[in-house]
Parts: sequence; structure tokens; C-alpha cells
Amino acid sequence: MELYRVLLVDDEEDIREGISRKMDWLGLGFSLVGEAANGQDALELAESLRPDVILTDIKMPFMDGLELCRILTDRLPAARFVVFSGFDAFEYAKQAIQMNVVEYILKPINADELSDVLRRLKDQLDRERAERRNVELLRSRYTENLPVLRELFYANLLDGHIEPGTERERAARLDIDLQGEEWAVGLAYIGSDRRDALSTLSIQNLLEETLTADRCKLSLYNDWVAVIVSLTESFTIYDLIRVLDRVCTLAASYLGLTLTVGVGAPCKELSGMARSAAEARTALEYRSMVGRGQVIYIGDLEPDGGQVLTFEEADERTLTAAVRLGSEQEVRDAAAALAGKIREANPSAGQYNLFLMELVTHLMKMTRRSGVGVEEVFGTGFSLPIQDSALPSLEELEGWCAERYLRLRTLIRRRQTDSAGQTVETAKEYIRQHYAESDLSVEKLCAYLHLSSTYFSTLFKRETGTSFTAYVTTVRMEAAAEAIRGTEEKTYLIAQRCGYEDPNYFSYVFKRHFGVTPTKYRSEGK
Repeated sequence: MELYRVLLVDDEEDIREGISRKMDWLGLGFSLVGEAANGQDALELAESLRPDVILTDIKMPFMDGLELCRILTDRLPAARFVVFSGFDAFEYAKQAIQMNVVEYILKPINADELSDVLRRLKDQLDRERAERRNVELLRSRYTENLPVLRELFYANLLDGHIEPGTERERAARLDIDLQGEEWAVGLAYIGSDRRDALSTLSIQNLLEETLTADRCKLSLYNDWVAVIVSLTESFTIYDLIRVLDRVCTLAASYLGLTLTVGVGAPCKELSGMARSAAEARTALEYRSMVGRGQVIYIGDLEPDGGQVLTFEEADERTLTAAVRLGSEQEVRDAAAALAGKIREANPSAGQYNLFLMELVTHLMKMTRRSGVGVEEVFGTGFSLPIQDSALPSLEELEGWCAERYLRLRTLIRRRQTDSAGQTVETAKEYIRQHYAESDLSVEKLCAYLHLSSTYFSTLFKRETGTSFTAYVTTVRMEAAAEAIRGTEEKTYLIAQRCGYEDPNYFSYVFKRHFGVTPTKYRSEGK
């Protein structure tokens, strides 16, 4: 059984010891993971321990329980608080705290009362956790949203926003069967003067009655009803055109609607559906010339339309993801897939050169956006326009492409490493300049750096091996020690110059850091 983690905060050691010793933590379903004598220490501990429950007194030195609850409510939104209070502060606490405080306990604390509170709290946490983990509930919600998720999937598929090779897997998760060897996309368009929800629904019903569900998938897609059809030897693109022509005739006869359907060229890969959909849109653009109320097939108007070689959005995404997030092998695989696509298309020399221009443009965009010099990727002496002699042949393309994208990948990672180091050095310098400010915080620093506190905290810990709070404390303590050794200045003044408004808390932190009080540190001449 997973135990809930508890952090105990009280400035009275005997109370902490009594609670720690008397409570049957395991039997109650909890684990006491840490103790703190004040809110400041508790804040630092909570950063690393991530407790589920905080048991805290209200009146404490350096930072009281109310301020602790206020800060941790933002930093640990799932945590729950149990507040201890003396009689004189109890009513104030009840009225003042608008946070995740679930119980108030009046001092002196009774072990039985606290046990009852923890039992109730465990029941509450168990219910919340059960709800979050309830597979049946999630499945029910998933089923309710399934139609919307399917529509979104089809839209992303036709827009080319799904990573090539993952289409069937993602479709299967939505109970969509996309098995087949060849596909084509049709876009059914109703004139804008008659297009409304009822007309669109009527066309959908007509298409469903005419095309079998195992062969055809329908989806609302922008201003069209998208028809995604699986083709076979017994049901070719021309069979599809005949069926859709019949639907156009029925729409006019039964519904009084002028239905025009644009059809793109067939594709053998699901990633090609975006191209087929784009061709269907192009086919619809011919309706004023060819005539409305019929099927317009791109292959009739642009015979080579299905063979046009283009550097598509999906190609860009694949290469970009491989360079920025993938391994060296993934970059090579992406280059190999691109070269294979070109070989399969068997383009003319003009088409091939145009494709290369689009490829080079993408590579240059990535290079400049990454802050990398163009010559670092393309070599010394690179200039525009690129001469044909500087471009690779089809046989050389895979190696040429892999070499340059791998070079860019290396340069980007080098810059990212340098950038992370520079960010941390900038943060350290900021801390050195501002450690005397008592309100110095990770949020204030991140506003200066224009970074999120979550990202910065992870980055800082990774680069330095310590947390922001611990690093600030070290800087302040080193400055304090130097002032104590080198001056006769009063301790409370040194505390203020090191960012501590409360001299008692300063002495507390100093002793925790160096093992002796500031006064003894000075007298021993350390």
C-alpha cells in the first residue's frame, strides 16, 4: 500500500517529538518523511520531499504557518494542510485561510483527535486518488468524447498533422479501422447559399447509405464532408467516382441540393492522405469551369497531379523532430525515408530540382532559427542562389541530406548546452548581486531571466547539483562569514546586509550552516 507523505512543522521540539512518537503512522496509512522547526525550513524541505500532507503550527518564528500554507498552496496544489493553533489564534486562522486547510486542531494536541483527523484525511485522499485512477470512469469519459476525438483525428490526418507511420496505431486507439492498400479522399461541397447543419447532416446520411462503412469513413472537415475511401482491385478510383456521381444526383433529386465532390488522386500510404485532400480541394476550385453538381476528379484535370513531387509539411515535421529531439539514427532514417520517397516518385529533372530547393529552404530556416551560422551547416563559401552543380544527385541525396541535418543537430545541441550553462551563470551573477534583498525568490529571478520557474529549477539543479534556495543560502552565509571575520559590525546589521530581516533566523541558519553561532565564529577567529 502506498503511504501518504507527511511533513510536520512546529517550533516546539517536545510537540514534534510527541506527535512523531505517539502516532501510529503506518497503521493510519501515512509516513512521516520530515520535520521542521519553522516555516522557512519547512519550505525548503517541501521543495525536495513533496509531501501530501503538511501538519503545521500557526505561530512560529521566521515564517508562520499561515504564510507557509499560502506559499505551498501555489507550489503543491494537491497537498492538504492540518493547522495547529492556540486558542487566541484559532478563530483568526479559521477566518483567514482560504486554502487547502482541511482541519484545525486546538492546542494542546490530543493524539486520539489527531488520529481521527488523519483517518478522515486518508479517506478523502483515497477517494480523490480512486477517482483519478478509476479506469471505468476514464473509459466512460473517453467514450463520451470519442466522436469529437475521431473528428479531430480525421482533421489532423487530412491536414498532414500526424507523424507518418503512426496513423494506424492512433486510429486503432480510437476504434477506427484504417486497414487497406490504397486510399483516396473526396470532399463533398454544398453551395454556401444552402449550407447549414441540416443540409450537411442529410448529405452525410446519403453518403453513409451509398458507401459501405467498412470501405468509407466520413468526417466533417472545414466546409466539406470528407469522404475517406479504401480502394481495391474490385473497387477502383473510377468506381468511387461513379458512386459519388450517383450521390450528387440523389442530392439534387431528393434534397434539392447542388452537391459537388472533389476527389484527389489515390495514395498508397496513409501519410499521403493530406496530399489527396489537397488535390480534392484543388479539384473543387475547377467547379465554376467544369460545372457544379457532379464529381470532379483531379486526375481528369491534372493528369500528372498524383505524381507531383513536393516537400510536404509532414516531411518538414519528421526532419525537424529528428534533428531537435531524435537520435543520430533517427536523423539517418528520416533522410533515408525522404530519399526513398523521391525514388518512388521517379521525378523529372525539373521536379527534382524544385524539391531540392524546398528542402534547402527548410534546412536554412532551421539553421537560422537555431542561431547557427549557415556556413557551419552548408560549408565555407556557401551562397545563394545555389548552383545546380552544388546540389546532390538522386544517388547522393540520402548521404548529403543526412550529413547536413546531422551537422545541424550537433550544432544545436552544442548551443543548447552552452545556453544552459550561460543561463545558470547569469542566474548565479544575479544572486550575487541581489542576495542582500530579503525578497529574493526564484519567481523574481525567473521574471528577470524570462523563464518558467519549473524549467529553471530543473535546469539549475541539473547544472549545479543544488537547489536555488540552497545556493542562495550558501552565498549569503559566505558573505556573512566574510563580514564577521573582517569587521566588528553588529550581527543584526550583517544579517540585514545578507538578506535576513530577522536576526534570530539569521543566527539559526548560520549555526546550521557552520555548526557554531555568529558570535562564537567571530571569537574563534575562523
